[in-house]
Formats: sequence, structure tokens, C-alpha cells
Amino acid sequence: MIKVGLTGGIACGKSVVRRYFESSDVATLDADAIVHKLLGPDTDVTNAIVETFGNVLSPEGSVDRKALASLVFSDEEDRHKLNAIVHPEVWRAIEEFFEEAKTRGEPLALVDAALMVETGSHEYYDVLVIVTCSEDLQRERLMARDCLSASEAKQRIAAQMPIGEKRGYGDYVIDTSESFQRTIARAEEVLSELRSSAGDVDHQ
Repeated sequence: MIKVGLTGGIACGKSVVRRYFESSDVATLDADAIVHKLLGPDTDVTNAIVETFGNVLSPEGSVDRKALASLVFSDEEDRHKLNAIVHPEVWRAIEEFFEEAKTRGEPLALVDAALMVETGSHEYYDVLVIVTCSEDLQRERLMARDCLSASEAKQRIAAQMPIGEKRGYGDYVIDTSESFQRTIARAEEVLSELRSSAGDVDHQ
């Protein structure tokens, strides 16, 4: 089984690519969905975040991600503290996902996660797919998606590795700067090559 890591810059379009793979019968895991569960009411992670950062809870008792982001994206030390709380639990879920996919005999299994390269976890994967777009488009998408000001969007983007640098880590690069159709066409090419590689592995 080939372990595929899907990553890229914030608001570059990873989710679009992941959904294409998912619709093409590839086993996929969205790490952000795991984080969403971990930040729910009265979880160990939520309790640890409150203990570390104070009351950043929504009225329902889950972590208010926007309030938390306003704290950690302006302070690198706080980001490290948050990652130390969240990442071990996310990693546990990823390992379980791959183990279950291997047990089912899946030829490919893909994890979509934002900070693979920054954390060094990209080295765990057999293949790395980087999703990119132009810097201007990235900023525009982020502002529209998260209702951020230009300065807030710039701060979020600056908290990650520059997308131009991150591209160099990819075995495959999918640029979403053009049309949706061009993005999907490139994703199809990548999936075709990955399936071919998986077949070669199976026959070795």
C-alpha cells in the first residue's frame, strides 16, 4: 500500500483535490475533520487548550477556532504549544487510518493535512502531493473563506512555509490557480500515476 500525503498552502485547494480522490474510491482521511472532533465539548484536547490558553470556548463548549487562531497566529511560541497538544492525537488517528486501510487491502491511502512539511511528518509518507496556487489568489481565497482582513490573511499565510518553497518537497504538484476543470484534470493524471505505481508495488 502506498501512503500518500496531501498538503499545501492554506486556502490553496487541498479539499478540492482530496474530494476528487475520495470520489474516485481512494481511501482518504481529512486531518482537519479529526481536529474538529478533538476540539469538541469536554474532550481531553479541549480541556488542555483551555488550561493553556484560557477560555476560548464557544457557547456550545467546543473550542472557538477563530478565537484560538487570533491568539496563536500572532505568537510562534503559542503555535508550538497548541501543536504539542493537538498533533499527537491527530497522529494517532492517522496511524489507525493507515492500519485499517492496509488491513482492507487498499492499494492507496491518502491523508490531507496542512502542516506535513512544517512538522517534518511528510517523511512518513511514501508520496507527497503538494497543492498550490498563486500567492494573490491564496490571499483572496483565504479572506473570502474565513472572512478575514488582508492583514489577518497575510498573518495566517506567514505562519506556514512559503508555498514556493513547499512545492520543492512534492513528488507531484497540483496547481489550482486556473480553472476547476484544469485542477481536476491534473488530479486525474496524478491518481493515474499513483495507481500505476501501486500496481508495480503489488507485483514486486
